[in-house]
Amino acid sequence: MKKIILAFLLLTGLQSLQAQEGLTWHTDINKAIELSRSEQKPLFLFFTGSDWCGWCIRLQTEVFKKPEFIQWAKEKVILVELDFPRRTPQTDALRQQNMQLQQVFQVRGYPMVYIVKPTLVEGKTNFEQLGQTGYVAGGPEKWLAGANEMLTRYVPDPKPKKDKKKA
Repeated sequence: MKKIILAFLLLTGLQSLQAQEGLTWHTDINKAIELSRSEQKPLFLFFTGSDWCGWCIRLQTEVFKKPEFIQWAKEKVILVELDFPRRTPQTDALRQQNMQLQQVFQVRGYPMVYIVKPTLVEGKTNFEQLGQTGYVAGGPEKWLAGANEMLTRYVPDPKPKKDKKKA
């Protein structure tokens, strides 16, 4: 019986690892902004306390690690993790970047997800907020329904027109 349980746990763990394959969580906001603009996808800003926030861990387990979310994220958004750990070391630059974004978005609790469109105005990045959410009970289907509602507000930038030379 112990062998069956151990085998089940091993297979479940491997499935979870396979499901995470190809899912990239960016930590550098500037690189994520570039990617967002080039791929015409909104940013998915996930404010978390990865090593201490129970609701953050629960959101990751119940939603972000599920195949439905992984497929959705690959197609629809650029993922950015803005972490505020208590035990996990971070570089000073990363900590400062995350704190600045926390202030910009006035995050008061975790987990908090903002879906935003970065725009360049006079050389500075502005974030057009499409919506925000936190933990939502009901698994990936319910959580993604709210996220999809936010994505309906996303309007891609118009494609640049190519100059046509008259002959």
